[in-house]
Amino acid sequence: MSDKRVHGRAWLKLLVLLLLAAAVAVFYLGNAYTRFNSTPLNVAAGGGSIDVARGSSFRDIVADLRRQGLSTANPLYWRALAAQMRVAGKLHAGEYALEPGITPRQLLANMAAGRVLQRNFTIVDGWTFAELRQALARAEKLQHDSANLDDAAVMQKIGAGGEAPEGRFLPETYAYVKGDSDLDILRRAHAAMVKTLDELWPGRAPDLPLATPYEALILASIVEKETGLPVERAQIAGVFVRRLQNHMLLQTDPSVIYGMGANYAGNIRKSDLTTDTPFNTYTRAGLPPTPIALPGRPALVAALHPAAGDALYFVARGDGGHVFARTLEEHNRHVDCYQRKRCR
Repeated sequence: MSDKRVHGRAWLKLLVLLLLAAAVAVFYLGNAYTRFNSTPLNVAAGGGSIDVARGSSFRDIVADLRRQGLSTANPLYWRALAAQMRVAGKLHAGEYALEPGITPRQLLANMAAGRVLQRNFTIVDGWTFAELRQALARAEKLQHDSANLDDAAVMQKIGAGGEAPEGRFLPETYAYVKGDSDLDILRRAHAAMVKTLDELWPGRAPDLPLATPYEALILASIVEKETGLPVERAQIAGVFVRRLQNHMLLQTDPSVIYGMGANYAGNIRKSDLTTDTPFNTYTRAGLPPTPIALPGRPALVAALHPAAGDALYFVARGDGGHVFARTLEEHNRHVDCYQRKRCR
């Protein structure tokens, strides 16, 4: 056999071996890439998040994933996946949720669609504005732009300069993303309250002793603080509306407490009821000068649609509810029974 034929066979064997090696490599890489595609990232059981800074390159994002131990895959796999999905260069900045089980494909899809992580901030019915500001200061991933501003400056910043802040923000849940400001949430909550009052005021019950939507807001804040029972809100509102119509003092303890400010130590004494402040409804007629809390929509509805009846008094039963009375004599019996425990 000639040397040419021997060399030819040797080259053919080598070529076959090279092709087999290439096929094995392709098979191995294909399987590895498929596993990479479908294998969840190394996310802790409680989940987490990843920040994509504005201006980050794809290489920066992958490096951050590897640095945090979320992925140990070769960066080439990430680049191949991004090319396959046609999202390279189209990933949005922001904070993205990392839920247990999330795969590289799902994460890139979220980044390409800009599905940033949303958090929720809930304004609770009955909070004061001071409590709202304290809660905002504790909110995670929220810029605290109001931290060094007094109340008047905050109202100026949100476009409501000159307004007293109490009661002006609608209790609801507001979604936000990292980088949003506490002023953004306040601006939205203020606009929501304005919109709600604009919607409800025209449909109010006739002959209410309320001249403006702001007076309705004040009354609603009192209703909010007097009861947390939905079934009682309209009844409580009815009592206060009839007292206003009869030119009686409102005599509502929550307003007195609000006027006491830091002097309130958890109990209201007889001397507190006789110490005059702008919010002492035992010494001053009519509504207090501002709301005393942030009323929710149900309290606003109750203030504008009070229940009919003849009750002018109510006293707490001790179980969250109240007992209503038409006359002072009847009311005093209820006070003896439910507060002094001297039922007869």
